[in-house]
Amino acid sequence: MMVNLILAEENELTRIGLRTVFKNSNVQIIGEAKSATELLSLLKSFEADVVLIDYTSTNFSIDVIPEALELRPKIKFTAITPLQSGKTLIDALKSGVSSHVKKDCSIEEIKDAVNETALGKKFFCGEILETIRKEDINIEELADAEFSCDPIAISEREIEIITLIAEGLTNIEISEKLFLSKHTVTTHRKNIMQKLGVKNTAGVVMYAVKQNYSSPNKFLFSPKEDI
Repeated sequence: MMVNLILAEENELTRIGLRTVFKNSNVQIIGEAKSATELLSLLKSFEADVVLIDYTSTNFSIDVIPEALELRPKIKFTAITPLQSGKTLIDALKSGVSSHVKKDCSIEEIKDAVNETALGKKFFCGEILETIRKEDINIEELADAEFSCDPIAISEREIEIITLIAEGLTNIEISEKLFLSKHTVTTHRKNIMQKLGVKNTAGVVMYAVKQNYSSPNKFLFSPKEDI
């Protein structure tokens, strides 16, 4: 299967290296962007299967990914960056990144990431996956969480707590902000998860995003799970 790829990377030396990675392979580089503006321009002119992007490099940000998906909803994103914090990685996943590898990954890992992404699958190198798991996030639940269309009776207080959870606050921080006891917040949190039918905080955050209680572009995730 031939994969049409766009490189989105500011650094010329890095782009040269990536060209070498995909030389004589099934991946054809059809364009290179040195900025978010150039990437969006390329997407208006060319139909690519995958964008390989360093959203941390100069002239790029995570925000360009949802913009690009508005132009080309079927395009897939593989991120290639230095190792990032768990919060940044999850922010990238929420913005539309399908796969994530590090710049010092092996050539085969980088190739595999692009090819798996083109097939609609997810690919994470070991260090990226370990960083995400340390945040106690289930990637599949985060990406694929589904909520019933049936009405859910959520109180105003529960909406407040859902919103604060989505902002990354712990139970203790929520209790201090809302002048509630930690036990009361814990009870609310458990009731919310039961009502939504989710197993972890990621599911609550997904619900908050889908209900517009929290913006996916401002997605924050706290590693402190204090239920």
